[in-house]
Amino acid sequence: MSSPEPPSKPGRRATVHDIAAAAGVSRGTVSRVLNGGYVSATARAAIERAIREVGYVPNTAARNLVMRRSQAVGFIVLEPHSLFLEDPNIGSIMLGANAALSAADYQMVNLVADSDRDTARITRYLSGGFVDGAIIVSARSHDPIIQVVGGLALPAAFVGHPRDLHPEIPYVGIDNLASAEEITRRLLATGRRRIGMIAAAVDRDSGADRLAGFQRALGRRFDEDLVAEVPLYDFACGAKGMRTLLEREPNLDGVFAASDAVAAGAIEALRDAGRAVPRDVGVVGFDDSSWANRTRPPLSTVHQPADQIGSHAADMVLRQLKGQPIPQRGLLLPSPVVWRASA
Repeated sequence: MSSPEPPSKPGRRATVHDIAAAAGVSRGTVSRVLNGGYVSATARAAIERAIREVGYVPNTAARNLVMRRSQAVGFIVLEPHSLFLEDPNIGSIMLGANAALSAADYQMVNLVADSDRDTARITRYLSGGFVDGAIIVSARSHDPIIQVVGGLALPAAFVGHPRDLHPEIPYVGIDNLASAEEITRRLLATGRRRIGMIAAAVDRDSGADRLAGFQRALGRRFDEDLVAEVPLYDFACGAKGMRTLLEREPNLDGVFAASDAVAAGAIEALRDAGRAVPRDVGVVGFDDSSWANRTRPPLSTVHQPADQIGSHAADMVLRQLKGQPIPQRGLLLPSPVVWRASA
């Protein structure tokens, strides 16, 4: 029985010179093969065999330096670190974007901005040319990142539609206002009369539009005292907002929560207060995330196609990098109501 080959020793990186020597050809011939040029079939076979023998690995960093490309796209989330982990929508958007970028041989770099210091660091990173483009999630109006990306003319796409969006940067999302209005009307149709809202993240376009849709559905019945504003789309904010609404209106019989995580927190607070869902209070959410099937009863909600949003945002950036036109600067995907037992 033959003895196993000894493990390779760490040493210098194999080069084009090594391939040329092993194959018995010139460096120019090797370069033509590595760059997709024409050589004879015999020379190509010899070079491919030599590449395997010497263990050559292309120096992507050096090539990217020459090409002034990093082959990386930043995925920038302008949310607290805790929400990045808790909100399944962000994860689904990220995975959808990563799949599209990976198929195009681009690496995704995750950047989370949780503070002014993070924003300054990310600004330096973008300005340093470490990524070729950026996908930006949850930008607020007047967010410094918007100005930085616009000033650098960096190929980019927004998830969502900030009010002061740079006119040249495309975006993809859903019609939050119309979807919020539709699910609120569905809740009204169940016979609820005192309906409140836990309005999260109203400093972002998504949160502001969902509140506007709720108000439009109620019309003259809208009562601003039955709106509890909370900062984040998370479980704890939902529970806190629900407790606030119950203090203001003990006879509340319906609630629109601005996200599924918020709705889950609201259902927990209602249960603690001895209120049954949906018998005493009908609850609806937004996103159709994994939270929607974890609540008891399952949550009526709005379906947000998060993975498709991420994929489309990545495609918008890739098209810019290739110099291709973008069919729609503003793309809104369908977001139908999904009706379950919570209302």
